[in-house]
Amino acid sequence: MSTEKGWGMQAFDWFEERLPIVSFIDHSIGSKYPAPKNLNYYWNFGSLALFIMVVLIMTGILLAMSYTPHVDHAFQSVERIMRDVNSGWLLRYMHANGASFFFIVVYIHIFRGLYYGSYKAPREVLWWLGIIIMLLMMATAFMGYVLPWGQMSFWGATVITNLFSAIPIIGDEIVTLLWGGFSVDNPTLNRFFALHYLMPFVLVGVVVLHIWALHIPGSNNPLGIEATPKDKIPFHPYYTSKDAFGVGVFLLAYFTVVFWFPNAMGHTDNYIPANPLSTPAHIVPEWYFLPFYAILRSIDDKLTGVILMFGSILILFVIPWLDTSRVRSATFRPIFKVLFWIFLIDCMVLGWCGSQLPEGIPLILTRVGTFWYFFHFLVLMPVIGWIETPKPLPTSISTPVVAKPAE
Repeated sequence: MSTEKGWGMQAFDWFEERLPIVSFIDHSIGSKYPAPKNLNYYWNFGSLALFIMVVLIMTGILLAMSYTPHVDHAFQSVERIMRDVNSGWLLRYMHANGASFFFIVVYIHIFRGLYYGSYKAPREVLWWLGIIIMLLMMATAFMGYVLPWGQMSFWGATVITNLFSAIPIIGDEIVTLLWGGFSVDNPTLNRFFALHYLMPFVLVGVVVLHIWALHIPGSNNPLGIEATPKDKIPFHPYYTSKDAFGVGVFLLAYFTVVFWFPNAMGHTDNYIPANPLSTPAHIVPEWYFLPFYAILRSIDDKLTGVILMFGSILILFVIPWLDTSRVRSATFRPIFKVLFWIFLIDCMVLGWCGSQLPEGIPLILTRVGTFWYFFHFLVLMPVIGWIETPKPLPTSISTPVVAKPAE
């Protein structure tokens, strides 16, 4: 039997020797990357985030070919994309709703990390890079929301950029730099369009670092204990097939919204052309900013509100040191598990409050929710880590599966 390679394999080996792309992929997400064998479906959301990011970049590039970044033409160019460009309506709905699904997936990914302690040593840098990704997503999404130049786009840009004026000494200069003048106008739109196009590629670079940082210590797992070599299996084909199934389920939900409810997660006022002389009755950002918007409005002082809003994100960077427990997974932490679900409900309540006028019951709930948000991180996490008695940890990942039932 001949063992001589064909010309195709010889060419592949020649190229691979000089630029080992396939070998790199195989070591990163292929058969040579070992992963814990007990990962559940919550671990699918990392690959889903990568998938939807690629969809957003591709649809964004195609949309940019027909978009006009000028205050006199931006709104009309978006309408032209919807009506006249071949499949333009599909591209726009995929892009706009893709942003919402990107945040849904990433928020679930973050809360999974909070529940299973994926921020603990030796994965602190991995966690930091994940929070940086979220910040870049927020900046990119905000700038993208301005581009249609509807009423909510214009007034949302005006309100959010004005927040920087609360910064002492340099605040007004920052706002002028963002605007490119003394009001939200054509230079602002040009700046936001350029940055909205550029920042996804910066995001890709940070995602590469995030994956790199993941491969140094390896993946965490639901039990929160370090996996031994015998507790690991090749990422491919076991988890690639599992991720493919997750992508299929995700696409069912994604295209259900794209085709049947494309405007469900948007604001109707953004189908009205921007008018600087007509202020909307209620200015609200996109839904994925609402919890932070509620925190911003929880207090009357503008500077304090800005500090609280940015602090609610920056505090995530120090969670690895705020959590004093030596047990990672909430599976074995009965008190922390309850507090986690209370915290999740608190974030949802803040999201609802952010969509309401800051008065009456919503304002009271906003202030209570803001207090609990910081109380959870600054007080409860350190204290519970000291006083909580966790359940006994298994000796290995395989123990809960292969252990004999008690007689």
